[in-house]
Amino acid sequence: MAITALTFDLDDTLWNNRPVLERAEAGHYQWLSDALAAASPDAGNAFMAHYPLHAYQQHRADVAQRFPLKRGDFTWIRERALFEMVEAYGLPRLRARLWAAHAIAHFLDLRHDLTPYPEVVAMLDTLRRSYRIAAITNGNADLKRLDLADHFSVMIAAGELHAPKPDPRAFLAALARLRARPSQALHVGDSWREDVLPAQRLGMQVAWIDAKNEGPRELPPGVYRLTHVRELPTLLARLAG
Repeated sequence: MAITALTFDLDDTLWNNRPVLERAEAGHYQWLSDALAAASPDAGNAFMAHYPLHAYQQHRADVAQRFPLKRGDFTWIRERALFEMVEAYGLPRLRARLWAAHAIAHFLDLRHDLTPYPEVVAMLDTLRRSYRIAAITNGNADLKRLDLADHFSVMIAAGELHAPKPDPRAFLAALARLRARPSQALHVGDSWREDVLPAQRLGMQVAWIDAKNEGPRELPPGVYRLTHVRELPTLLARLAG
């Protein structure tokens, strides 16, 4: 059956996400520590001296364990962890909530300071003339804050649905909004567990971005290995032929 719809993962599919997250992770936490020091110059220990970055990362894991229904909502988990740590640092509850919210706002500013791969904008501009296109992401990248938003008719934040990939509900929600059956859709993503397996099990075809050539040699039917998203138009032309 002809492909009429495309669904895309975002992080590490349309851009290199690791440096973005590393910069945002360190940047917002340093901002919070500096801001707390400026607001409370008489504090005995700087916030980061009391709670180094690795302590924040561990506390996020603890929060995710305590709130399993929020496991895919990374923004909520970050903000909750910061709130609890700032309160434990000695601030009143309301002020701790406000500082955590300010720090997350700074994190999201840094999180969206990203550059898609050079080929992505032109590629999506061409593809949307022939296909209905959706984004399905577990991450907290908000397409509405990026110029890429105009290329997608549907955007699914799977974590906010409390159904992060590989849960099939995010894929089914996208397909329903695209008015496409699984056999009419191709998913594009970099994760074997979170992209390839759930989409393939639903009956979608999959363009797997195996950038490091780390995947199995034998692929399931309907799964196609790419090394970069720039190869997608060639694959689609081959499938259409």
